[in-house]
Amino acid sequence: MDLSVVIPLFDEEESLPALHQELLAALRPTGLAFECIYVDDGSTDGSLEVLRRLHAADPAQVRVLSFRRNHGKSAAMAAGFAAARGSNIATLDADLQDDPAEIPKLLAALDAGADLVCGWKRARRDPWTKRLPSKLFNLVTARVSGVRLHDFNTGLKAYRAEVVRDLHVYGELHRFVPVLAAWQGFAVHEVPVHHRPRQFGRSKFGAARFVNGFLDLVTVMFITRGGRSPLHFFGTLALGFFFVGLVVCGYFAVLWLQGHGLRVRPLMLLGIGFVIVAIQIGSMGLLAEMLSAQHAERQTWSFRERLGMDAAAARDPARAGAPPPP
Repeated sequence: MDLSVVIPLFDEEESLPALHQELLAALRPTGLAFECIYVDDGSTDGSLEVLRRLHAADPAQVRVLSFRRNHGKSAAMAAGFAAARGSNIATLDADLQDDPAEIPKLLAALDAGADLVCGWKRARRDPWTKRLPSKLFNLVTARVSGVRLHDFNTGLKAYRAEVVRDLHVYGELHRFVPVLAAWQGFAVHEVPVHHRPRQFGRSKFGAARFVNGFLDLVTVMFITRGGRSPLHFFGTLALGFFFVGLVVCGYFAVLWLQGHGLRVRPLMLLGIGFVIVAIQIGSMGLLAEMLSAQHAERQTWSFRERLGMDAAAARDPARAGAPPPP
């Protein structure tokens, strides 16, 4: 299988027939062996019935996963990635705003050396109430993460299969797949793509997703920068609080040694509070370090090449020098 196209969807009954026809028109001329994996994220309309008809008409190329309830886009993508059999994987939204005709352009960028290619909606066909917050989100994410992209949350992406095998997408971290991939050492590129206005229904995402997005950005930054040694992050923060608290408490200790009477003052309470917070943050760092150590025992790595290594040794570097099993 050359290509798996993963399409997460929720209540897109009207868009699905046209989307599938556009996918066939875009991919059949390429000569690639491909499959379309539709992941129904607990739709409440007739989306599943439409998918059943598409599968019945073309069981070889149409595969369907349907959640019993809504789990979110990240879960839908993770399920699609797990089911994908292609050496390359493309994703796009099911609302017809992503143009399937752009997929060959993304695949060409993979052939040119990229591991993950994001579609950049340079001329985005959405109202300003979506464009402005999205632009701010992309700007902040690029600045904080160091990954220079214009559109992190685009649904139109193409991946080498090894990229999705090494990513663990959960919660709402699908927005940060390029950041997580770049942290793993994969080459992340972007190409301008055609974007279209919504034809049917309405957007399933409200203003809350931008708030959640910035909170998830904090999570991703901690995973990518502080996850290797959580105590470095928490310990630095704890030392800062402890130093300030120590200075304040030391000031009152000097006054007491000089014979001045002490009474409860706001500054004294602040100093004591800083010391207590420092101890709590340090304790959190130690707990996070213990969890990180347990995670390291199950850690897997993404290798560019594996020469002279069997699959088991690649998963367990400790076996690298062991003789091959009989």
